[in-house]
Amino acid sequence: MKRTLFPIFAALLALLLPPPAPVHAADDAWIQAQARELWHSDGWRKLVHYRPGNWPGSWVSQADDARFFLAPDGRTDPRAEMQATLAAFAASAELGNEHAQCRFVARLTWLRGQLDLGELPQPDCVEYREFRDLVQATHAVLVFPSYYLNSPSSMFGHTLLRLDRGEADGGSEYLSFAVNFGALVDKNDNGLFYAFRGLTGGYRGQFEVDQYFKKIREYNRDENRDIWEYPLDLNPEEIERLIQHLWELRRINFAYYFFDENCSYRLLELLEVARPGIGLTQNFGITAIPIDTVRAVQGAGLVQDKRFRPAQGTVLKGRLDTLPSELHPMVVALSESTELLDDPAMQALDPATRVQVIDAAYKYLRYSRTGEARDADTTQRSFRLLQALQQHAAELPPTAPLFDPAASPDLSHGSRRLSMGAWHEEGLDYLTLGLRMALHSQQENRIGFPAGAHINIGNLDVRIDEDGEVDIERLDFVDILSLSPRDRFFKPLSWGVVTGIERQWTDGREHRVAQINGGAGATRTLWADNRIYGLVTGRLEHNHGFDDPLQPAAGVRGGLLMDGGPFIFHWETGVEKFANGQTRARVDLRQNLRLSRNQALHLELQWSDQRSDEALAVGLRYQYYY
Repeated sequence: MKRTLFPIFAALLALLLPPPAPVHAADDAWIQAQARELWHSDGWRKLVHYRPGNWPGSWVSQADDARFFLAPDGRTDPRAEMQATLAAFAASAELGNEHAQCRFVARLTWLRGQLDLGELPQPDCVEYREFRDLVQATHAVLVFPSYYLNSPSSMFGHTLLRLDRGEADGGSEYLSFAVNFGALVDKNDNGLFYAFRGLTGGYRGQFEVDQYFKKIREYNRDENRDIWEYPLDLNPEEIERLIQHLWELRRINFAYYFFDENCSYRLLELLEVARPGIGLTQNFGITAIPIDTVRAVQGAGLVQDKRFRPAQGTVLKGRLDTLPSELHPMVVALSESTELLDDPAMQALDPATRVQVIDAAYKYLRYSRTGEARDADTTQRSFRLLQALQQHAAELPPTAPLFDPAASPDLSHGSRRLSMGAWHEEGLDYLTLGLRMALHSQQENRIGFPAGAHINIGNLDVRIDEDGEVDIERLDFVDILSLSPRDRFFKPLSWGVVTGIERQWTDGREHRVAQINGGAGATRTLWADNRIYGLVTGRLEHNHGFDDPLQPAAGVRGGLLMDGGPFIFHWETGVEKFANGQTRARVDLRQNLRLSRNQALHLELQWSDQRSDEALAVGLRYQYYY
């Protein structure tokens, strides 16, 4: 009888008692993880953004936010963070959106693939469901907005991701989502403070997800930057993993540095989570220049194609290039007064030319009002030109492509440069060895760079004399020159700034001086893409050869830049007058011969009048880019 009733009592007891605590499943999972030492896995380290610490065997996460960790010491202890994560997954489902399963979806998916997690609570993750329903992506695109010299954080270009829905799902690029990592900047910071904080990690950075059309408006229209798009070969599982991890990173703070832990580096980390084992970040310990990260993604076999989205100004230039220059004044006049549509001179044009003038006038009107509030008169003129353009759209001839695929930014020379040179100066012979951390000089191979752009950061030349003495020849911390030509349609300001240490002859001997100088002016196009420029400059120099070492100076600099294919010629002259009455004049002649994409020979002649006799230096350098 007792044996007959025992199963009945056991069944009733099972109904009355609560089910076993889920923590037992977590304990079992942790036993499995310990047996495999799973916290050493590369997949776990990527998910929690661990990098080697300052001593052997130590680790530290690059996430600087306590909300990203479930263990008190999780930022520096991958083992403790895994144990705390498994325990948190077994917590009560009543936590809802704050449950670890809702907050760390990618961790949960990865750990399920590695361990038997058993039966876990089922929290209702409403916020994640809403996010995932909103971001219905099936494809990813790496996006590179080109170099923008008017912003310290964007002068090297930028990268972001675009998440697309498939065409079969009614997806549109304008409705796609952009994934961007950027610094949380105080709008009251001035340019120098902004640059200083960006260089020293003074800003926090976060991921943001927003509509892609806003990025098109920001880059293509407001900043007049061309955009290059690189569709990625990610499968649905990898896209899902990327989106899950992106959810985990929402509102999480990271340190932001312009040169390494920046927008591009963080995207590489995101792609490493999407496709484990590709190792995109391993070669970016010092700098992460955006175009180098694009090439790294290409080298990993992720890039499928290449597309070009021209800036508003690029489109306008393309339209103007199809018109004879004598019609350009008519384009400007028509944009200012649509009554000229009925002018006899306008009507006398052949239909194809007339509609091209209307098209250019419409695009110029919109370009010239970028960033301004649209008044009633501008709106009326724009609408009238658009009407006229639509009426004659059939007569508009097809336009030529606005870009050459062989000149895309990913085909540019390497961002870093090594050089070795031999020099002769006033009876002295010496060698120079050089290293430049980034990026491009006016006279170097232009393929992939905007004409007129000159951005050198961390440029060091070491001099070795005949007797073996080694000294600094030149150290440029920052050397930027922007030579954008002005005409009746485009009126940019040319400007430059240089700061560093250089060699100057003063009071009969050579000195190493610290200096900062800058200037602004204008550039004009002579023919083809050859340019002449002039700038008014100011300089502050610390020179022990002066009676008063710290001296300001005013001056001018100007030059000629000529593009001859593999040969690029750059001539520049400058004059400076110091407050103590001393005057300097110089002339530099530089000719660069492109040997290959990443090799060049550079010939330079430098004349100056600083000594009692005029001095001439001649040098030949071999330059290698990587």
